[in-house]
Amino acid sequence: MSKSQELFQQARQTMPGGISHRYRWRLPNPLYVTRAAGAHKWDADGNRYIDYKMGAASQMMGHCHPEITKALQAQAAEAIFAADCNQVEVGWSRKICNLVPSVDQVRFTASGTEATMLAIRIARAFTSRDIILRVDGHYHGWHDHVMKGAKAGSEAPPSLGVPEAVTALTDICPPDAGTLNRMLAGGTYAAVIVEASGANYGAVPMVQEILTAAQAAAQANGSLLILDEIITGFRWSPGGRQALAGVTPDLTTMAKIVTGGMPGGAVGGSAEVMAMLDPAVTTRGHTPAVLHQGTFNSAPIVSAAGTVMMDLLADGSAQAHADRIAADIRDGVNALFTKHGIEGLCYGESSTFHLWFGPHDGTMANIPAAAIRSPSPDLVKLLQNSLNRNGVDLMSAMSAVTSAAHSDDDTAQTLSAFDKTFAELAPMLDPLQPG
Repeated sequence: MSKSQELFQQARQTMPGGISHRYRWRLPNPLYVTRAAGAHKWDADGNRYIDYKMGAASQMMGHCHPEITKALQAQAAEAIFAADCNQVEVGWSRKICNLVPSVDQVRFTASGTEATMLAIRIARAFTSRDIILRVDGHYHGWHDHVMKGAKAGSEAPPSLGVPEAVTALTDICPPDAGTLNRMLAGGTYAAVIVEASGANYGAVPMVQEILTAAQAAAQANGSLLILDEIITGFRWSPGGRQALAGVTPDLTTMAKIVTGGMPGGAVGGSAEVMAMLDPAVTTRGHTPAVLHQGTFNSAPIVSAAGTVMMDLLADGSAQAHADRIAADIRDGVNALFTKHGIEGLCYGESSTFHLWFGPHDGTMANIPAAAIRSPSPDLVKLLQNSLNRNGVDLMSAMSAVTSAAHSDDDTAQTLSAFDKTFAELAPMLDPLQPG
């Protein structure tokens, strides 16, 4: 029995399923990572992987970047956490406001899920409306208010325990600008919340027209635009996806990169909207208008990592490098699809790449979101296990991110791993692909 299998056996005795996150589950065992550096990580059995999960897209500069590690060590020696304000968060907040075009002020949270939860509460308070409009299949965390519509093509929450009284406060819109305009025209929504890249950090691509339509329609009808930049923020550009699209959301949700790869998140927005959180401002008899707490919000050790990360990403060179690596991988994998006679496409924007196995016209425009988000479990298992055996680990079944730490040598080794994997899969692939 391997060390990883032994750990999994032990974990299942004291942790539900042996895991702490739904998507860490895999058979015969999850990866148990003991060390990570740059673009690589090592498991409990000593196997090395070129990592395209990168801390669920949080490690934009690579694992254990020396400047971030130095900042963490220095801050830990001074104060890890005291549940008071700290001077580090002041500078951190200023750097975020300087980078993200729409953000005048920022409030820190303990996770990305908490960021979207807070943004929705702010929007409801600011507009005095209850109902939220969301785009079908976009992901905004796991809290009750975003469960309806989380699974593409279905109104049913993908979990038990979500009350109908809560799901009744969310409406779903397809990723279509015309429909979005018509639905917002009723003037009934507190906000429309949109994943900036399209569903699953661009696995289901979304045309920019939807972002501009959402901003215009929300503004015209008294709704707020909440732009979810939890993955795209500081990755697509120093100012996120919104800076590239020329979109000015009322609220932006952030996590992962903004905290320097540490636990936490943030909500940013205009001074007018963010005043709902100000304890010096009374609104309709409430001071502040919106209650928000959280023991570990902007802990000094998180603030230290986030501050350094903002500096490292400010000039855009890290993003440009990661984008080039991802583009090279997309081109190389598409050549391998052709080489092995497999119908498929490797696609993506910025520093991402996604895999589609099946017929296509060279784009993903005509492929339903539900099909993209529901690959064959057998195919997923075969692909994942084969890539792992060949030293590559993706972020999810069919998607991945690159970082500033990935090199051309990593690209070459990755394409070699895909070459071996496709050779293994090709003879058994037809029954697993969509028709």
